[in-house]
Amino acid sequence: MHTSIIQIVGFKNTGKTTLTAALVKQLAEAGCRVGTVKHDGHDFDIDHPGTDTWRHREAGAHKIAITSPHRTAIMEQRPTLLKELLQQFREMDWVIVEGFKQERYPKIVLIRNEEDEALVKQLEQVVAVASWYPVSFEGLPVFAVQDSSGMAAWIQEERGRGVFALEEPT
Repeated sequence: MHTSIIQIVGFKNTGKTTLTAALVKQLAEAGCRVGTVKHDGHDFDIDHPGTDTWRHREAGAHKIAITSPHRTAIMEQRPTLLKELLQQFREMDWVIVEGFKQERYPKIVLIRNEEDEALVKQLEQVVAVASWYPVSFEGLPVFAVQDSSGMAAWIQEERGRGVFALEEPT
């Protein structure tokens, strides 16, 4: 089966990271290979002053890779488009993307309060809602935000219908 993609989107403090981690756990326990991509609206840094890779960057390196027997990281001094990042995940069964609201891949929208509900209609490719309170949206399944096992079962079922196939958005 091909790589499948689902976006987890919502406003700040709606539980995106918690839900993403829970879905990763559920899908991994089901035997899926899962990758994640997270959008950070702020500047992040995984490098620390004094490390060898930090020294490389400070000296002017634009791209730095570090590898060990257990993991590899590549850092670039530029933003990367989601579609570019996704090319690195083609061997995964699932890619869960946290954030990138404006991208046009299938999305689960998290809502914590009534003001968040507008997001469901504003965004493209909304396939489900995860809510902190009872709510309904015509034509969309709604899950309690804590029901990661129900969401994981649902996305696996829908995956079989090709709903989440990773293709370039139109």
